[in-house]
Amino acid sequence: MKNFLVHNDNVKKEMLESIGMTSIEDLFSQIPQEARMSILDLPSALSELETQKSVKKLASKNNVDYVSFLGGGVYNKFIPACISQIAQRFEFLTAYTPYQAEISQGTLQIMYEFQSMISRLTGMDISNATVYDGGTACAEAILMARRISKKSKALVANSLNPEYKKVIDTYAWSNDIEIKYFDVLPSDTAGYACVLVQTPDYYGEILDVKPVDTLLVVCTDISTLSILKPPSEFGADIVVGDIQTLGIPQEFGGPHAGFISCREKYMRQLPGRLAGRTVDKDGNQAFCLTIQTREQHIKREKATSNICSNQALIALCATVYLSLMGEKGFSQAGYLSSKQAHLLAQKLNAKGIKTLNKNFFNEFVIEVADAQKTLDKLKSNGILGGIKLDSQRILVATTEMISDEDINNYVCNV
Repeated sequence: MKNFLVHNDNVKKEMLESIGMTSIEDLFSQIPQEARMSILDLPSALSELETQKSVKKLASKNNVDYVSFLGGGVYNKFIPACISQIAQRFEFLTAYTPYQAEISQGTLQIMYEFQSMISRLTGMDISNATVYDGGTACAEAILMARRISKKSKALVANSLNPEYKKVIDTYAWSNDIEIKYFDVLPSDTAGYACVLVQTPDYYGEILDVKPVDTLLVVCTDISTLSILKPPSEFGADIVVGDIQTLGIPQEFGGPHAGFISCREKYMRQLPGRLAGRTVDKDGNQAFCLTIQTREQHIKREKATSNICSNQALIALCATVYLSLMGEKGFSQAGYLSSKQAHLLAQKLNAKGIKTLNKNFFNEFVIEVADAQKTLDKLKSNGILGGIKLDSQRILVATTEMISDEDINNYVCNV
């Protein structure tokens, strides 16, 4: 990409004349003077070289050498170095709106492969080519369940990621849906559009999910399905989640991208884009958007969703990640993440620190005398010790990036 060059006075004059104006001030003539800022308190302009030096100086203040035991939906995962290089290839430059299939075959094929991989991992019949993030996926699944069931109430587990619950509340409020949060699932669920649970849940607990008398929506960390049973095996109708753990950087907590999978009979209610594989008039393999028309995404009155940005570039990175890792590498990363979590829990228990989970994958809750003091001490020793849940509880996560030495340092300083 070429560096941006500012417009000179001649270009500005030509642009203004083309719209019948003589000065930039004319562009703002309809805005009352009292509504405008008279002075912008901005520093003097810098050259490109000066800007680069200034930004590097600011960036040097960041401490990137912490060992991270943070989780809660965003994890420090291994990312193969070549992902970013592959994602920048010219075949994928039409990442956002691949409606013209003849010029976006690369992006459409990646979307198709992504859908296929997600469907295989979740055990569902069909998956979309991403939505905005995991929280959006949860909320969209509830809207999807309402369209299918014609019911305007939904049951949501309290152990769902709290950020996801905020997104659900916003969607539900604007769509006249009643959300009932539960700790213990009611025995009668038939009057609800769906039951939404997360497993492993926000606190890391692997739930024993049972069939319900309505649509079952399961939110999951897709990387845990490298080892755990797919949600299809315990009766899920719709499966949702975030794909950050598939080779996507943490990016200050997101958003990243979400996915929705479902049974084939519900696919016409599935929001987001769907890519299909076909053949062209010469019999060659070809890819195109399918099932839905473009109006599905741009017309308010006809769309199943108006907030279904297709995060195709992130889906591309996730697809490349899964391709590079392969089935064996993906399973190994999941095994190591879980192994290190259980090793840490065992050593903490031996030190007298209580863990509050019965069954967990790579994330669990510990109980300490003072959560803030514990985290401050760990941070002073170069360790981000987890997420403070309250005055005594900390949510701790491990990934394949955590070594035995990191675990020993955590235990020594906790």
